[in-house]
Amino acid sequence: MNTMPGRHFLQIPGPTNVPDRVLRAMDMPTIDHRGPEFQALAERVLSGIRGIFGTRNPVIIYPASGTGAWEAALVNTLSPGDKVLMYETGHFASLWKRLATRLSLDPEFIEGDWRSGVDPAKIEERLRADTGHAIKAVCVVHNETSTGCTTRVDEVRAAIDAAGHPALFMVDTISSLGSIDYRHDEWGVDVTVGGSQKGLMLPPGLSFNALSDKAIAAQKDAGLPRSYWAWDEMLEANSKGVFPSTPATNLLYGLAEAIDLLNAEGLDNVFARHQRHAAATRAAVAHWGGNGGVEVLCENPRHHSGALTAVKMPEGHDADAFRKVVLENFNMSLGNGLSKLSGKVFRIGHLGDFNDLMLMGTLSGVEMGLELADVPHRKGGTEAAMDVLTKAAKTGKGA
Repeated sequence: MNTMPGRHFLQIPGPTNVPDRVLRAMDMPTIDHRGPEFQALAERVLSGIRGIFGTRNPVIIYPASGTGAWEAALVNTLSPGDKVLMYETGHFASLWKRLATRLSLDPEFIEGDWRSGVDPAKIEERLRADTGHAIKAVCVVHNETSTGCTTRVDEVRAAIDAAGHPALFMVDTISSLGSIDYRHDEWGVDVTVGGSQKGLMLPPGLSFNALSDKAIAAQKDAGLPRSYWAWDEMLEANSKGVFPSTPATNLLYGLAEAIDLLNAEGLDNVFARHQRHAAATRAAVAHWGGNGGVEVLCENPRHHSGALTAVKMPEGHDADAFRKVVLENFNMSLGNGLSKLSGKVFRIGHLGDFNDLMLMGTLSGVEMGLELADVPHRKGGTEAAMDVLTKAAKTGKGA
């Protein structure tokens, strides 16, 4: 129970802070999910969510976590034993691979170092070697939440095309949707996976599959069992403004409000805001690490994430002990390191309903925490971040 004054700073990279307008929108009486009031709501969100994904095609909405949307993407398009090419960008790419294995697929993992996104050249090389087209799908994570590395999805699409390979292209945008530029149709993605609890500024509980015509057609030959996740039933019901099973009605009220908020700000402005906050955060980390202390985990500047920054601790210092100091002294939660990064990194979420002053409060808490935890650092990182933000304000540019 929080007994400290002021609000809790939730600076993990999701679930994120939920805006008051979205909370109020969800505070509605339960309605008949077969009646005309719900039908109007369903048509509103099913139409509006397409713009967030950058698609004119259907987007399916499940009452589920992002893991459910991972499963739905695979079971609606593939058959037991199908080979799936995946790329080890971090913890969540590894979990998607494990799920594929449990579904009796045959995932092939291109090894990565968890400090960059996907290398499109490695995708192209592997697909060129697959002359028999045994690989049925390529699956990548757009923004790897465990590392703060963002893959260039358009470059992966170009690699698939350069190889002349017919594999389906699937992308996880769970921690990038509504935060980092994404274009389902333009980038030729067949299935995009999304979740509600990050850039969409909602509580956990909704997940998404955005579909291409090619993905919809793949259902006909897919041999994996599916019932709850079946696209055909969802598409048929959605065409009439209903769902085949009980929908998360109040979350859909919140989704409608969140879509309105994103569109009111303008998606380009939303993306620029996230890039500005990411640049300011990296400036702070770079300054703190000037004496050989902390450093940004993502080594490839082209793959820096706009949604979060993973910070690598210096040798001999435990990230979880540092996070405990920050929580106990400043009532702020930072993201922990996952699997092989456990204890080695902490993650600063700067996505969703977030502004410049909230970022400065976050970075001040981090800098004070470094001092209290005796982590080697150079003072003044917060000021370095301020310089980035004030320069952006003077020039009128997002970053």
